[in-house]
Amino acid sequence: MARLPDLKGLAIFAKVAECRSFANAARELRLSKATVSKAVSRIEARLGARLIVRSAQRFELTHMGRQLVGRAAHILAEAEAAEDFGHSAARTPRGVVRLAAPMSYGLRYVAPLLPEFLAAFPDISVDLQLSDARSDVVGEGFDAAIRIAVEPGASLVFQRLYEMPRFLVGSPKYLKAHGRPKHPLHLTQHRCISHSYTMNTEAWRFTKGSKFLSVRPSGPLRVNNGDAMMEALIAGIGVGILPMFFLREALESNLLETLLPDWSIPLGAVYWVTLPEKPLPRRVEVLRDFLIGRLTGNEVRESTLNVRHRAS
Repeated sequence: MARLPDLKGLAIFAKVAECRSFANAARELRLSKATVSKAVSRIEARLGARLIVRSAQRFELTHMGRQLVGRAAHILAEAEAAEDFGHSAARTPRGVVRLAAPMSYGLRYVAPLLPEFLAAFPDISVDLQLSDARSDVVGEGFDAAIRIAVEPGASLVFQRLYEMPRFLVGSPKYLKAHGRPKHPLHLTQHRCISHSYTMNTEAWRFTKGSKFLSVRPSGPLRVNNGDAMMEALIAGIGVGILPMFFLREALESNLLETLLPDWSIPLGAVYWVTLPEKPLPRRVEVLRDFLIGRLTGNEVRESTLNVRHRAS
């Protein structure tokens, strides 16, 4: 008879990868840290390869660990889904949901909704991680993520919640000092503020009918947070592109003005993102349904302001 796979060991490895800590995984699984460590060592011995680099200062999946974690997480999710199904008829969802979201959007829209959700589902806890860097949903052990992007990522399962228009803007102070660009190519003569997550400068793309232009921005400031960029834009340091949810109040109060209204910028959107081919535990499903129901209510506000400011 063929040797049965070590399903328990694989599930424990998936939990360690999700928590990025042996101690935290042991606490969630209600096992001793020694038991968790032995289970991972047992899997490594069976495979003949290290899965995790462990030290006091470092936790990192090896190449083999990164290849295996998706399959192990699938085993863990299947087991959790089976246990959820076996609960009482009410199927009370319980456990921790690890959710990633952009910093500024998460503070404005996601975090304020959580008290209501936690009151409705007292057996669920949410580990909300806010960062403007694009999270590695698989490698960092998240159950789900909220992303604002033109493209959400082909390797994940995503649900489009609503469109998020983006605009090129500048302050009256800047425009008085440097003039108003009339064409995208004029931006090469302007001070541009870039919003990005990497050291590589991203091109700004514009379309008008069948015309397509790409401009490489340059200027005195580059930031990875939209709120920090807003301060610089209002102060007149330069021009820049941001999603509407940052700009709403500044446009209404005339602290910023939209530029190049005849040219379109690639439309972004808000997405709910989960792992591919992974059955969702009940706790993730209820958080998904709750947030989607609340967040999609922002669509009317964004589109209404979009029309008004494009027309102004």
